[in-house]
Amino acid sequence: MTDNVLLTVEESYKADAAASAGGVPSIALMEAAGAAIAKEIRQRWSPRPIAVLCGPGNNGGDGFVVARLLKEQGWPVTLALLGSPGDLKGDAAINLGRWDGEVMAMGPQALDGCSLLVDALFGAGLARPVEGVAKETIEAALERKKAGTLECIAVDIPSGVDGNTGNVLGTAMHASLTVTFFHAKPGHFLMDGRVLCGDLLIADIGIPESVLADIAPKTFINDPGMWLGGYPWPQASDNKYQRGHAVVLSGPDMPGAACLASTGARRIGAGLVTVATPRQAVGVHAAGLPGTLFAEVADDGAFADLLSDPRQNAFLL
Repeated sequence: MTDNVLLTVEESYKADAAASAGGVPSIALMEAAGAAIAKEIRQRWSPRPIAVLCGPGNNGGDGFVVARLLKEQGWPVTLALLGSPGDLKGDAAINLGRWDGEVMAMGPQALDGCSLLVDALFGAGLARPVEGVAKETIEAALERKKAGTLECIAVDIPSGVDGNTGNVLGTAMHASLTVTFFHAKPGHFLMDGRVLCGDLLIADIGIPESVLADIAPKTFINDPGMWLGGYPWPQASDNKYQRGHAVVLSGPDMPGAACLASTGARRIGAGLVTVATPRQAVGVHAAGLPGTLFAEVADDGAFADLLSDPRQNAFLL
C-alpha cells in the first residue's frame, strides 16, 4: 500500500530522476505540476489579479507554467522572478521562455493590486534561512494575509518551510492551499509546516508508483490501512487471558493520565488491565475504573516483580 508513503526531500529527487530515466521527460513533469496547480486555482477561485512569485530553480519553473496557463485562461497575472532571467537553467529556463508577458523583479511591489499569490519561490529542499528581498516579500505577503487581503497557494511547500522537518527557516509563507506532487513529505505534517500548508493537495504528475521499489521509503502516515490487516480480532473461543494483560504504572499525585490510559486499554480489547500504583492513589483509580485490577507498587522492587510475571505482557509507564 503506497497511499501512506511520505518521501523525504532527497527521496523526492530520486523519484523525479527515476521517472525521467524511465521515459517521462522532466519538462513533462514540470508542465503537469503547473497544470495541476492552475486547475486547482481555477476550481477554487474566480479570475482575479494574481501574483506568481518564482524562484531560480525548478519550483520557479512550476510557477512559470502556472502563470502561463492562467494568463491563457484570461486571468490578470503578475510574474516576479528572484534573480536574473539569464541565470536560469534547464526546464525552468525553457518555461520562462514560454512566458510572453512582463517579468518583474522580486519585491513586495509584485503583490500590489493582487488578492491571490502563487508561492513558487523555494521548494521543500531549502536548506538555509530565507533572507534579502525574498524575506521582505514573504513578510509583506504575511502582513496582507493577516489583514485578510491576500491568499496564498504554495507550490510543493510554503517557501521557508523545511520539507523534512516542518521547521521554519527564518520566515515562511502561510498558505491557504499547498499543492505537492507524487507523495507528500514529512514537513507537510510536522509542525510548523502542518499549519502553514493550509489545505494539502497531492497531485499526480505522471511519476509511476513503481519507482518506490528502489527508493524503499521508511516514513509513513499512521493510518488504519497500515495495521488494520494485522489487527488481532478476538475470536468466539477466546477468553480474557488470550487477549492480553496490560499494566499501567501510575504516579501517586497525578493519576489522571493513568486513568485515561487504563480506560483506553480496556476499550480497545485488552483482556485484563492492571493499574500499578502507590497505596495512596488506589482509591482514586478504584472509584472511576470498575473492572480494572490494582497492584500496590511502593518501590522499584515491587514493580520489578510485576515485570517478571510473563502473564502481564504490555506495560505503559
